[in-house]
Amino acid sequence: MIFEEFVAARLSALLRYATVLTCDPHLAEDVVQDVLLRLQPRWDRIDAMAQPEAYVKRAILNETLAWRRGRWAKVLLMRGETLPEEPAPEPDRDDREILLRLIADLPPKQRAVLVLRFYEGLSDAEIADLLDCGQAAVRSNSSRAVASLRAALARSDRPMEAST
Repeated sequence: MIFEEFVAARLSALLRYATVLTCDPHLAEDVVQDVLLRLQPRWDRIDAMAQPEAYVKRAILNETLAWRRGRWAKVLLMRGETLPEEPAPEPDRDDREILLRLIADLPPKQRAVLVLRFYEGLSDAEIADLLDCGQAAVRSNSSRAVASLRAALARSDRPMEAST
């Protein structure tokens, strides 16, 4: 499959994946665009692999984690400009929105583990391979992420129903 066909067929899925990882659709677009631009000259070799989409998703994951480590994280503010304040929570906000906000607040590696496990459906071994860490680290990050989410939900004004 040529590069243009791959992008046409898989772009929306790659953008959804990046959006789940970054919790920011605009940043997700930037990450996917940067990754695709970097991979396009080498597409013949990537396409010859057994799973080129898995390679692209790993590149997106690595780019997202690199951004979160600070490579792009510096925000330059104009003199006198301040960051916008968080909007006041609305009483009728749904549980999904609350959960997404809490997931966005997790450390990058914990969020990546949750995305890879629950969104991508990968095993501990596959996640460990993607994140270049041990399976114990994957389980630890997953456990900490879930514990953080539970604690945050318990502290929230409107706790969600318990679900499994």
